[in-house]
Amino acid sequence: MPERPSTARRLVGCLLALLLLLPMAQALAETRAWLDRDRIGLGETVTLNIETDSGARPDYAPLEDDFAIEQRSSRQSWERRNGQSVSRTLHAVALQPKREGRQVIPALRVGGERTAPVTLTVDAPAATPARSRGPAWIEAELDDPAPYVQQAVGLRLRLYYSVQLVSGQLDQPAPDGIALQRVGSDLQYTREVEGRRVQVIERRYVLVPERSGRIALPAATFRGRGVGGWLNDLFGNGQRSLAADGPALSLEVKPVPGAASRPWLPLHGLQMRWLDTPDAARADDAFTVELELVADGAIAAQLEPRSLVADQGAQVFPDPPQHDETVEDGRPRVRMVRRFSVLPAREGPLRIEAPGIEWWDVGADRARTATLPPLELEVAPARGNRGVDSAGAGETRVRVPGVQGEVGGWALAAVVFALLWLLTLAWALRWRQRANEAGPPAPVGKGGVPEGVAPQRRSGPDRGLRRALDTGDLGDVAAALCALASPPARDLEAFAALLAPGPQRAAVAALQRARWGQDEGGAAAARAAVREAFAKGPDWLVTADDEAGPIPPHYPR
Repeated sequence: MPERPSTARRLVGCLLALLLLLPMAQALAETRAWLDRDRIGLGETVTLNIETDSGARPDYAPLEDDFAIEQRSSRQSWERRNGQSVSRTLHAVALQPKREGRQVIPALRVGGERTAPVTLTVDAPAATPARSRGPAWIEAELDDPAPYVQQAVGLRLRLYYSVQLVSGQLDQPAPDGIALQRVGSDLQYTREVEGRRVQVIERRYVLVPERSGRIALPAATFRGRGVGGWLNDLFGNGQRSLAADGPALSLEVKPVPGAASRPWLPLHGLQMRWLDTPDAARADDAFTVELELVADGAIAAQLEPRSLVADQGAQVFPDPPQHDETVEDGRPRVRMVRRFSVLPAREGPLRIEAPGIEWWDVGADRARTATLPPLELEVAPARGNRGVDSAGAGETRVRVPGVQGEVGGWALAAVVFALLWLLTLAWALRWRQRANEAGPPAPVGKGGVPEGVAPQRRSGPDRGLRRALDTGDLGDVAAALCALASPPARDLEAFAALLAPGPQRAAVAALQRARWGQDEGGAAAARAAVREAFAKGPDWLVTADDEAGPIPPHYPR
């Protein structure tokens, strides 16, 4: 008989499987915090975002000494995970710093978890914007009004408004002779203007001139509607039209200098450095190095992927470059990282070089070259008798990628056993799912319920719905209801159409009226109606297709 795996090996396989699944579980329970921007002026607000799936609210008490908390909001979202509805909550709070300088937003407690500290730089108050002209106006700012051809130029639009917006559209027409690209998401904050606080929406673009000479930039426009004054509320519907036009701008584009190198790369700054280098190397064993390139005043499309040169017959295998584009101080900035695998051919000294990059310094108006010191390593001899342990024990040893040194046959067998165990578990679950799906439909009785089977209801309300009813607003309750369907319904009307006629449809209708302010009972009555109607889960509508059961495709009913 073949020897059965020992209990110790089974235990090793289970432990390895748990170790493989543990990082996935930790990633699903992550709570993180970030700022919409890491540099502001004194008197402005910054938005702190905290995303969590713990269901708890953040404790903002540690922020009260250094910041004024102006606004708080939260939004819930649902996703189907392993057949269950899982909710994630995004909390947002507007913070106004009380002083200038570098400030650290401390770790905040969210239930049983803590966020990581976040750094914010607060500069002196921004220059006073143009005098307001009505309830809405636009500012436009170029980081360089006299660039070179193919130089990336940052454009910032700021829409100021002092009334509550109902709707609106902010546009920047594309000019002739300039490539226009929108960068990042819109920023929303408040700023003090002429002694009063106004709302600001900031939008960022990158312009790349394609020819020299004077190029006019069309003015940005805003068209929308907002809540008007008391006269509009008295004699109208409370809304008024809003319109604003930005200033007309132009670029004086300079041609490529005759002394410039080719390819032409105009920048404000360029930095190169080694990110990851090995301490030792061995012949016939590959190692990795990483090269970082940071260009100030460029976009990713303007940077060519860099390569490395190695002597002594070593082979270099590059990975695709990774780009990270941002906008800092109104100017585009790109960070490119590329990883290389280097395989030495023989022992001895090895030299790895990164070719220099020629670029044009637009600030100093001169050509420059970015270089890096070469990497010099001493390659050790290749391991002799690689398939057998040098000690003569005869134990098979195998190199595993990403693991330093060699592992023995028993360890390799444990890894293989763990993988086979996981594959067997996945096959069993898949077989069970197919068996459930392939079962013949039971005879259908009155009301669309199979004969001898009670109506399919959940033992209790969905956890996401219960949480929304306890802590969320009416919009959160509506989203939780829509998430009960699979796939989730697009809105409450579509969700109600999936329910059987009765109290659940009435509860959904009451919730809809409360959301639009059409129900005198208010939000409390709507919550109570939904809680009572869905206490045992949704009562789905049984259609004719459901009664007939599934039919294979391409076969008529």
